[in-house]
Amino acid sequence: MGVSNLIGSGAKDMEGLNFEDADRIAQDNGMRIQVPLDQQSTARIAVIPPPNPKSIEDTGMDEGFLVDLMVKTIYRQNLELVRTIAEAMCLSQALIEQLILVAREARLIESLGQLGASFSAEMRYALTEKGKHWAAEALTQSEWVGPCPVTLEQFHAQVQQQSIRERVLSEPMLQEVFEDLTLSPDLMDLLGPAVNSGASMLLYGPPGNGKSSIAAAVCTAYKDHVFLPHALLVDNQLIALYDPTVHSRHELQHAAHTGIRRGEAGYDRRFVICERPRVETGGELTLDMLDLQYNPVSRVYEAPMQMKAAGGILVIDDFGRQRQSPQDLINRLIIPLEKSIDYLSLMTGRKFEVPYDALTVFSTNIAPKQLVDDAALRRLRYKILVDKPDRDTYLKIFAITARKFDMPLTEEALSYILFELYPNTPGAEMHAFHPRFLIDQTKAICTYKGVKPELKPEYLAKAWKNLFTDE
Repeated sequence: MGVSNLIGSGAKDMEGLNFEDADRIAQDNGMRIQVPLDQQSTARIAVIPPPNPKSIEDTGMDEGFLVDLMVKTIYRQNLELVRTIAEAMCLSQALIEQLILVAREARLIESLGQLGASFSAEMRYALTEKGKHWAAEALTQSEWVGPCPVTLEQFHAQVQQQSIRERVLSEPMLQEVFEDLTLSPDLMDLLGPAVNSGASMLLYGPPGNGKSSIAAAVCTAYKDHVFLPHALLVDNQLIALYDPTVHSRHELQHAAHTGIRRGEAGYDRRFVICERPRVETGGELTLDMLDLQYNPVSRVYEAPMQMKAAGGILVIDDFGRQRQSPQDLINRLIIPLEKSIDYLSLMTGRKFEVPYDALTVFSTNIAPKQLVDDAALRRLRYKILVDKPDRDTYLKIFAITARKFDMPLTEEALSYILFELYPNTPGAEMHAFHPRFLIDQTKAICTYKGVKPELKPEYLAKAWKNLFTDE
């Protein structure tokens, strides 16, 4: 039987196909290929930057709080110049000069004279003994120094302005990011509306067929940036939000679409320019991770993961394999998912409202009805089955993967896989991860033997054994 007939009677124009030509397989039978994006789809939607505060009132902070923060920052970072203090506190030099004037009147800061003899030389400042004691006392209240926080209202306003629900991903844009995943047109038609809803979706189905990869690919489709604050101040309590382990920061020269130039005070530098965040969690997720975490040493709260995901994507992978029951997790997120708001509490008992603005993706290989009840499933707006690939899709995945690994795909190799390996292994079914697994393993075998990488049956047989375990 010719290999060109292996794809099935539904495939067209496959007679005489050379299986060493992976590109042709990839483009045949309706296979999606990269579609050039038109100017409209690639245009970045500029997020309006938060306005730069020009006065103490504009910051929304109490004057006393700002003076305490400045004194602590000078004390801890040994700063002398207005410019370096402004950089550390993410405020304008003009605003720092206002604060220095207040601190000098309180005898917390004194002038050390100019740095150099030129007319343009900068003035240097230092803490007085009273200022040092003041800083030490302020540090007992909170160890936070450096970036000035924003108010809860300012955070709300910026999240609303850059909401992920207002960002539309066109079909060509999603085709580009899903190019390497070989998804069926039917699945693409389900994913597109789900992604653009900005709501929640449940990706379910057998393991190894691309659920996690789909969630990761969606994150790369957003080309604009967001502004996330270093920290928030709620009832004089600091909540750290910007997290360099989670957020990907962009320097000003890489954010030309905002209209900002390096050195200009064109936006509120208490906010950090970031890619739309992607926050991922898996089996380690517990309910307390969705609440504020208080550090008794620094006396600073850390924002929960859904707050760090503001304007981006929250991926809950391996849903149902957490120590916490999936029903409890859904119950915790019902109001945020439905109302786009969340409620957090300080240790003082103060409860406050924060925006919940994250495309929330649950991914599981457990049957949904085994996880939660019908009421909870109703709250998950889109429920999308990511199933095992059919034979045509499997062949396309194998062809594309072989091309990427520079491994020629021959009729002999493909016949061996389809007519020997799968039929003679009880319970073996085609999964989307199999091609890469087999090719990767085969390449490792060839490297060990010191031979040219080839998909020979003898190597494939060895690779195949690593897919399964003996009972």
